Amino acid sequence: MNTVLHRLHTYKTTAFSNKRLRSVPCKKNHLPGYKYYNELHNTYLTSSFIRRKNPSSTSVETMYLLEINTTSVLIFGTLGMIVMAGAIGFFLYLNHKNTMRHQQELQDMERKTQKMLLTASLQLQEEERQRIAADLHDDAGPLLATVRLYLNENLVNLDKNNQLQAIFNAKQIVDDTIQLIRNISHSLMPPTLKNFGLESAVADLAQKIKQSGMINASCRFHDYKDRLQPEKELLLFRIVQEVVNNILKHSNSSFIHITQNQKDDKFYLRIHHDGKGITQETYHKMSSSAQGLGLKNIRSRLDLLRGQIQFDIDASHTYFKVTVEIPYADHVEH
Repeated sequence: MNTVLHRLHTYKTTAFSNKRLRSVPCKKNHLPGYKYYNELHNTYLTSSFIRRKNPSSTSVETMYLLEINTTSVLIFGTLGMIVMAGAIGFFLYLNHKNTMRHQQELQDMERKTQKMLLTASLQLQEEERQRIAADLHDDAGPLLATVRLYLNENLVNLDKNNQLQAIFNAKQIVDDTIQLIRNISHSLMPPTLKNFGLESAVADLAQKIKQSGMINASCRFHDYKDRLQPEKELLLFRIVQEVVNNILKHSNSSFIHITQNQKDDKFYLRIHHDGKGITQETYHKMSSSAQGLGLKNIRSRLDLLRGQIQFDIDASHTYFKVTVEIPYADHVEH
């Protein structure tokens, strides 16, 4: 149809489009291009006849053009959607890949942390064994060897007064040995902690520090009506011991004050002192390095308790505060 219209347009704009020529077919002797002219003439007449008989042909042409345009829109729209879907898929793939890499890095860090804490725990146990072995070897061993000297086979050959003196000396040494073994046992599991709970054990620790005359120490529990599990109390007491020991060794403080309180489902122990302390950043660095075994032990015990520790200094820089926080629920990781 487009070809027909084009030819009609050409036909109308030529010199053959006058009224006389449009009504009379071209003869051979009229124009050299008579064949082309007759073709255009017949086509024009046929087209005019079709339009007179079928006025809707223009609508058909319009519908055909609209169909072509619609098809083109659908094709380009489909291609655009395919390209967009591909871009979105590629973006999701990159995001998934980055997420998996991040998760893998977190897992690697967690494995390294667990390995470090396990190593610290094993070192703690080994040091505890070595300390007990040293106490038994260096203190209990010589005492028992001395008792053996007093109670050797020559005792029967001594006079009565010397025999009584030897037995009395041996008895004194045996009493000292018993006390030594009791102290070792108490260091492993303080009887006050076992029999009366964490509050009494911490108060007893503060009292002993105060009696030494080295530093003023005090303790106050505010919300400790019900005892924690024995495993929790022991782990918390070891943490307090470690923190207090570090304060005594490194801070040059004039006082230590230990407090306890409970808020919602959290249990808090706070240790205040006015000496030299560390910040939270220093704690993380030292507990993650080869040094700071005591801090590693604190961290491993807190992991068992599912707790955390915070090192702070007040705005006036006059005292430091160490806060231990654990869930109050009766649960301990094994």
